[in-house]
Amino acid sequence: MVLALIDLQRIFADPGSGWAAPDFRRVVEPTRQLVELFAPDVVFTRFVAPEKPTGSWVAYYQEFPFALQPPESADYQLVDEFKGAATLDKTTLGKWGPELAEAAAPDGRLVLGGVTTDCCVISTALAAVDAGIQVQVVEEACAGSTTDNHHKALDIMRLYAPMLEVVTIDQLRSTR
Repeated sequence: MVLALIDLQRIFADPGSGWAAPDFRRVVEPTRQLVELFAPDVVFTRFVAPEKPTGSWVAYYQEFPFALQPPESADYQLVDEFKGAATLDKTTLGKWGPELAEAAAPDGRLVLGGVTTDCCVISTALAAVDAGIQVQVVEEACAGSTTDNHHKALDIMRLYAPMLEVVTIDQLRSTR
């Protein structure tokens, strides 16, 4: 079982950012607990902008031009609490791909936390489920673009049971 922590980056933590997750700070302590519980089987991901957007991404970056920054920009770094961790960088909302598939392969299970519940977390979770992976999303370790959107995304993911479960840290502790 591997833990993937989705996009715990400054661009989502900074209240002044156009992509701020208002409850970002709330997920830091639960995420620390998850890292302790799953180490060394932890993958941090980062959303990064492509050098040159193509397809539907052209319109996306026209709407969010502030995000068209190089991967090494300060905004795209992990927040200080997780600074220095190795990252899996993707230019897509969902982080599912060959790298996470390989990490989840030993037992076909993936645990997710991060931001935003209603965008990158749900995109990753549903792609993994489609690939046949058992997914658990840790409710208190996720934050949405709004509190309401966070709860709506969790409710949508609950519809994918039994392939996808929304769980708590305490539930995970009892199974490890």
